[in-house]
Amino acid sequence: MPADSTAADLPGLRDVVDGPLHDIAGRFSRHLAETWPHRALVIFTRECTGRPRKVAGDPETTGKITIPELEALKAAVRPGSATRTTAQLGGAARPVWSVHDPGGTLLVLIPRTARKPVPRPKLLAELFGIVATSIRQQVTQASPDYLTESRAASSERARTIVEMAATQERTLVTVLNALRSAKLDAEGARAAATDAASAALVALRSAHKTDLALSEEPVHTAFARLRREVRQVLRHHDAELEFVEPQPDARPLCGELAPAARAMTCTAVLAFTAQPTLTRLRVAWSCDDSSLRLDIRDHESGRLDVDALHLQLDGRAKALGGTVEVDAVSGWGSRVSIVLPRSLARDSTETTGLSRLNRRELEVLRHLAQGLRNKAIAERLDITESTVKFHVANVLKKLEIGSRGEAAVLALNAGIA
Repeated sequence: MPADSTAADLPGLRDVVDGPLHDIAGRFSRHLAETWPHRALVIFTRECTGRPRKVAGDPETTGKITIPELEALKAAVRPGSATRTTAQLGGAARPVWSVHDPGGTLLVLIPRTARKPVPRPKLLAELFGIVATSIRQQVTQASPDYLTESRAASSERARTIVEMAATQERTLVTVLNALRSAKLDAEGARAAATDAASAALVALRSAHKTDLALSEEPVHTAFARLRREVRQVLRHHDAELEFVEPQPDARPLCGELAPAARAMTCTAVLAFTAQPTLTRLRVAWSCDDSSLRLDIRDHESGRLDVDALHLQLDGRAKALGGTVEVDAVSGWGSRVSIVLPRSLARDSTETTGLSRLNRRELEVLRHLAQGLRNKAIAERLDITESTVKFHVANVLKKLEIGSRGEAAVLALNAGIA
């Protein structure tokens, strides 16, 4: 990207941030390739607990990079600048270009030329700042598309972790049993090998716990963040706020559930403030082993726009397998009740398939769910009818279904129509 082409290349940056979150690393990698040639790219953010590592490039490299390595690199890089350094990544010392965004998101580029300094470091930091902000906004807004993709990622990730841990644990236990056998000689060697295998077993279990910690958020922490966000939303409003915290001993929330619950609660709070009068608002979360319940209510005019608010919340709730109830009684008050299941549907092929659709395919799927034919969809999206046919074929293939009707039902059930 030449020095005078920054403004002209802004449409390219728009393409980076305007698309499915799970592929943002690939789009950003392509955008940077000319000015910042690299073999691999990693975006590390705790905002996305389902996929905290978003990677592009050489899979032999990116597949070995661990979360603790990225945490260590982030702690070593000063926020707000692009830096060339050497970091331990994928079990080896590598020269890297890195940017630690002030919001807490980390960019790592493994350059093709090891000794080359970071080209145009200020511009790289500014470009990544826009991408990092886009990621945070998508997570904060918790759209149905993001929740569907995040739910699939969390399910896939959790299943992989469990399978990996079980396999490695069985292997190490077998080694330990063999080394402890009295039939073996060389006591000193056996003792050393036993210690090494024991240490590896402890490290494996520790890594499993660390990864789980990154994919969960304590309920009290999530509610404390909600309290701050609601107060910020209502900072110019005179309504009295009452917060009812969930039980202190409630177990943590899975990754996508916490930001979704906060986003849905804030959406409801904003809808309540649109009423002619609002003097008091009660916001409560409660938990049990199976679900998280969000309850927002007032005792005012009862003039809440029930239909509009239900439309805003329903898609998000359905993406997580939850339900929404919105009631308003004139002269008495209004109430929003949202119930979200705490467990993931581990074997949801629909969710996994939806996560593979790109932005345009999701748009086509939404229109399919509305019963529109190809010609009408083409007019709505301002594309040709043959292009619509191409996208429909891709949707059916990725979802592994055989008809438009099945696609429509799947979209409606997932809450993205």
